[in-house]
Amino acid sequence: MITSKSLITLLLLGLCHVSLAAAEAKQKSERATYIVHMDKSEMPTSFEHHTHWYDSSLKSVSDSARIIYTYNNAIHGFSTRLSPQEADSLAAQPGILSVLPELRYELHTTRTPEFLGLGQNADLIPESDSASDVVIGVLDTGAWPESKSFDDSGLGPVPDSWKGACETGTNFTSSSCNKKLIGARYFYNGYEATLGPIDTSKESKSPRDDDGHGTHTSTTAAGSVVERASLFDYAEGNARGMATRARVAAYKVCWIGGCFSTDILAAIDKAIEDGVNVMSMSLGGGTSDFYRDSVAIGAFAAMEKGILISCSAGNAGPSSYSLSNVAPWITTVGAGTLDRDFPAYASIGNGQNYSGVSLYRGSELPGKLLPLIYAANASNSTNGNLCMMGTLTPDKVRGKIVLCDRGVNPRVQKGAVVKAAGGAGMVLSNTAANGEELVADAHLLPATSVGQNSGDAIKKYISTESDPTVTILFEGTKVGVKPSPVVAAFSSRGPNSITPNILKPDLIAPGVNILAGWSGAVGPTGLATDPRRVEFNIISGTSMSCPHVSGLAALLKGAHPDWSPAAIRSALMTTAYVQYKDGQNLLDIATGKESTPFDHGAGHVDPVKALNPGLVYDLTADDYLSFLCALNYTAQQINSVARRKFDCDASKKYSVNDLNYPSFAVNIETSRIGSGSGGFTVVKHTRTLTNVAAKGDYMVSITTMSPAVKISVEPQMLSFSEVNEKKSYTVTFTVSSMPSDENSFGRLEWSDGKHIVASPIAISWS
Repeated sequence: MITSKSLITLLLLGLCHVSLAAAEAKQKSERATYIVHMDKSEMPTSFEHHTHWYDSSLKSVSDSARIIYTYNNAIHGFSTRLSPQEADSLAAQPGILSVLPELRYELHTTRTPEFLGLGQNADLIPESDSASDVVIGVLDTGAWPESKSFDDSGLGPVPDSWKGACETGTNFTSSSCNKKLIGARYFYNGYEATLGPIDTSKESKSPRDDDGHGTHTSTTAAGSVVERASLFDYAEGNARGMATRARVAAYKVCWIGGCFSTDILAAIDKAIEDGVNVMSMSLGGGTSDFYRDSVAIGAFAAMEKGILISCSAGNAGPSSYSLSNVAPWITTVGAGTLDRDFPAYASIGNGQNYSGVSLYRGSELPGKLLPLIYAANASNSTNGNLCMMGTLTPDKVRGKIVLCDRGVNPRVQKGAVVKAAGGAGMVLSNTAANGEELVADAHLLPATSVGQNSGDAIKKYISTESDPTVTILFEGTKVGVKPSPVVAAFSSRGPNSITPNILKPDLIAPGVNILAGWSGAVGPTGLATDPRRVEFNIISGTSMSCPHVSGLAALLKGAHPDWSPAAIRSALMTTAYVQYKDGQNLLDIATGKESTPFDHGAGHVDPVKALNPGLVYDLTADDYLSFLCALNYTAQQINSVARRKFDCDASKKYSVNDLNYPSFAVNIETSRIGSGSGGFTVVKHTRTLTNVAAKGDYMVSITTMSPAVKISVEPQMLSFSEVNEKKSYTVTFTVSSMPSDENSFGRLEWSDGKHIVASPIAISWS
């Protein structure tokens, strides 16, 4: 018989159990993914292997948490799901360097060989046998192995140095790889831990690229030659990557829901182990201190193994301080235009033609003017001008060409919205956010994109004309466009928000309207409603400029196998150009004015000159660690980056200005101007050059834009008598007053009459 007292006890026990279960469920729901950095040197001797120590450390704070990945190369540590309280508890344990929350990264989304001088100068950059030993690891959305750009005809056996694998999965077998696409892996544990199981009805749980981005970037870097490639006959010609004989290894880290830092770090970890020579990452996720940046930490480990890491600068331009991937051991790439365009004119009823661009190929418009309507006048929505899903009124749109404003939703989606509402075509107008920058798209209906000024003029015509009409005239492909290149408006800009004394981006490369291989699983617009399938696609972004530099780095690595990643980057930077052939400076399409080193870094890449740069600025891992000392990083923070103990010498004065970088960023505090000796503020930078050519005497020259800053170099001549000889010099910046402009720029060049070794100078005030 149960007494009332016993019943109360049982109820209390039941409530306690329910309460504990609820608390446990709540804690589980609050969990997030963390990357745990361990100090491997602190492992207790009672553990036979570091993985046992990792497991024990995790179990001490959670009975239910499981290790997602164990990292061995990129960092020492693991990733797991924890509550905030568990993460704090773990971080307090001995041997734990840091417990960092996971970040979500986003993708930064055939004429280029000729434009870069590779076509007519093939003999200057011979793709020798050593070039085919170079492996480019591409961290992206995977690869479409059937692409003709992955054809392995003429390639020899896979390099003996390759230790990678061809992983199998949905729609992907071991035979999907060949002597061109030599490796393929996929990383999804971090993704699934946060978002749940991958929906295999929408994307392949394998290295297969269902998105197209990964195939485009990898074939841009190292695609084989494909004759008569095009997108709907646009940009027809021979498509080829920068390094046609280099091998490709695809690391799929990006899925429909994004790219997660746990998966990216696992891919870097494996790529190092597999033996890649160049790592290409067209993705980004904001900025943070290097000891908290998983990509920067993984890239440091890769750099120590002799791997050059090329990353996209981001597509957040033209805003200042908009860069991603700014660690000095990463090569950060911005975007410029090509000399190729795809003109499509909006011809309105008053006889005016407005220049635009388009990649539309399909049913033509009738040979007459059609009614024209502004989307804002064909919608009951407050943002109807943007042609967003469900905002257009079919009765007002049917049979007409609709003028939509650019912004918020994808450009190609606006056309799909117009088409769904019964519209006959679209004119897409830039707003102030994009100015006059035009990006061509393979629209689903007859459409063209026009600049802000043209868009405003067409809107004025619509508002003043009782019966406005328009048609669109498609002109195909045009080459020889001048001026080119110009800096793309979307290309992210400096200054560097993490370390202002390191100039970023490093350089720019072609990133607008780039033709390269594509996935057979999706149409050229990427929209689910697009039924078209293409072998090649034309897209834009710093995602496209990054693999250009990755491929060119592979070319240089093949030609100079003993060069370090820093030497290769230096060669690409110091030979980059900042003027057109007529002597005028490169332009920025966002302003229509001259671009600056905050926009283009060292300038536009010139691979032919980079092959023989004369001198290079080299760097070792210890040089970068001294740089971290100069940033006043703690021993624990440096250990998080270096994966080993590195003690800053207390008796040594470290300076960020002494990092042997191929560019100069001088940040001057306005409060200090005139506070130095004689009323001047003096900043000194030291650099060391390594000779990689024949002997020669190099003289220095300096150009500067600001009379408020005087620049001097000591010594003014460097004489080299043998290869690998090193000589140092000091640059002194003397500031006497505040300049009239917010920033000032200049250029330092060493020349022996054959080579010009150039460095940009950017001076900013804070």
